[in-house]
Amino acid sequence: MIRCIAVDDETPALDILEDNISKIPFLQLVKKCKNAYVALEVLQQEPIDLLFLDIEMPGINGLSLLKSLSNRPMVIFITAYRKYAIEGFDLDVLDYLVKPVPFDRFLKAANKALEYQGFKQKENSLPQNFPDYLFIHSEHQLTKIFVHEITYIEGLGNYIKIYLVGSSRPILSKSSMKAIEERLPEGKYARVHKSFIVMMDKISSIRSESMLIGDREIPVSRSYREEFFKKINEKNIKGQ
Repeated sequence: MIRCIAVDDETPALDILEDNISKIPFLQLVKKCKNAYVALEVLQQEPIDLLFLDIEMPGINGLSLLKSLSNRPMVIFITAYRKYAIEGFDLDVLDYLVKPVPFDRFLKAANKALEYQGFKQKENSLPQNFPDYLFIHSEHQLTKIFVHEITYIEGLGNYIKIYLVGSSRPILSKSSMKAIEERLPEGKYARVHKSFIVMMDKISSIRSESMLIGDREIPVSRSYREEFFKKINEKNIKGQ
């Protein structure tokens, strides 16, 4: 269960948030907050996992509220303005929704929070200073990618394609496989071919010379097979 609060100075917006949250079984709304001061009080008194946070509010705005928190929960900005998106992602927010928000888009953001919560609970084996996201050069901008959303990476000459959970369109970036491999958390990925890196927890099934991630069959080449199956055995997974 994800315990959350909704923060917005407009009552209709809070009512919509409450209704959307009530439709998602893994979300529990702890309190609706009309301003940042009420939100701060709740955060001091209650364990909160997720903030649905407006930005432009009287007094302390959403950005200032977030910057003031030393122990931040997950944050999803919900605002009428696109202009704060870059600053929002600089503050490591989970998602950025622009009003009016369709329910399917809200649900996608909530699912991202659920998956991220599960990822954080499993990351105790990672070094404490290892980032859980990467910034990737793609389409003349830096695109933020959470490591737990990566399913596999495909090399194409001087470029790589990064495939993400729930997305049919990969992120294309000019990079080498070696360069991206060095940025991934040890123990979470495996190089299985000169053109493929896979995330271990996204593997559906394994054969001697291939594997499935979703409905994509990925080859396991002879030069990488021994090291790959060594990693699999360490995780007590047995391929056929």
